[in-house]
Amino acid sequence: MRIVVCAKEVLDPDAVNNYALAGRLEIGDDGKTITQSAIPQLINGFDEQGIEAALKLRDAGADFTLTVVSIGSDQKSLLKHSAAMGADEIVALRTEATDLDASAVANILTAYIQSSGGADLVLCGRQASDDDQGVVPALIAEALGMALVPIARDLELKSDTLSVTRVTADGDEVVEGAFPAVVTVSNELGDPRFPTAKGKMAARKKKPTVVNVDELGLAAEALAPKVKLTRQFVPEIQGNCEFLTGSPADVAQKLIENLRAESVIQ
Repeated sequence: MRIVVCAKEVLDPDAVNNYALAGRLEIGDDGKTITQSAIPQLINGFDEQGIEAALKLRDAGADFTLTVVSIGSDQKSLLKHSAAMGADEIVALRTEATDLDASAVANILTAYIQSSGGADLVLCGRQASDDDQGVVPALIAEALGMALVPIARDLELKSDTLSVTRVTADGDEVVEGAFPAVVTVSNELGDPRFPTAKGKMAARKKKPTVVNVDELGLAAEALAPKVKLTRQFVPEIQGNCEFLTGSPADVAQKLIENLRAESVIQ
């Protein structure tokens, strides 16, 4: 059995938010790129939980090869972290293209999975923290002809079937189906494990398999973006704060009156 986890490197969302709240987040002259070099890059949190989901299956006794794959010219930190967590194989898909949209990313990942022997299970984060689109997993599932199970908080192998607990607005939903499948993992899965010292030492010796995107046989149209970023900006945020004074009873009464005036409560 082979499980492939698709992972993406993103700017640390907490650092981005802190810069934005402090009014110090800067967009470059091209109007598209964040210029702060001090913001670290790390593995997308939902993708890290995808790795954790696979490792939980292994903890439960499942036997499989775990491959973590990422697109980019330099994914060393992400892949080493994945290896330290427990990935058996780490793969870097090298490309110098900087304008890849969700469709092109899905085409690249699909081509890699097909060219490397396929997968019984493809795990992805529910979305990436930088664009929050969450469409790549669906495009991969469509291209590979696999069932798609989105927003999972738990996975379980039952003989030859996969049981997935999904998060929905109406509560948890459990679905079961046969392999192969694509599953997107949400943060309700729980915090991913920290790599052990032994895992970190082993990761230092593990070299990623490097595959140039040009070698995957994709046509130029498959890599051409269908959606282009034209502008990125930091919106102006205005906040108004009113302090209520008086005794606790007076403050409570004033608060209720204000909320009623704003039609927040009746």
